[in-house]
Amino acid sequence: MSVTIARADFADPTLAAFLQAHLDDMEPTAPPESRHALDLEELQGAGVRLWTATVDDAIVGTAALAALEPAHEELKSMRTDPEQRGKGIAAQLLAFVLEDARGRGVARVSLETGAMDFFAPARRLYERAGFTPSGPFGKYTDDPLSAYYTLEL
Repeated sequence: MSVTIARADFADPTLAAFLQAHLDDMEPTAPPESRHALDLEELQGAGVRLWTATVDDAIVGTAALAALEPAHEELKSMRTDPEQRGKGIAAQLLAFVLEDARGRGVARVSLETGAMDFFAPARRLYERAGFTPSGPFGKYTDDPLSAYYTLEL
């Protein structure tokens, strides 16, 4: 399977559907104040870079980096199509966006993900990539439903 990773095309209607599915996946996992996924409009904001992973022109994954402060960015919108999970797409996306961050002189990437069992595969992915547990960062506050990680580049 050949995966292509490129900057997102916000004019692509399949991107909007893919991102909405991400929000829909998050809805039953936690109350609104504990869900931190960005919507389509927020992903088009200043300081946010979104990529898609495609296979045969179909979106199978997304990942974003959002600026927090100079040299510190947050990993956002990591999602793999449920039918494609376990095939290494998320690992490829993560490696790609981290290389992008390094190339732009970013010194640290942090992330928030769920602390529930649903998010256990994501936490394992981040830990395998070298992320270590941390406390809340940016505008986050201590939340038992969230797990925070950081990676020094």
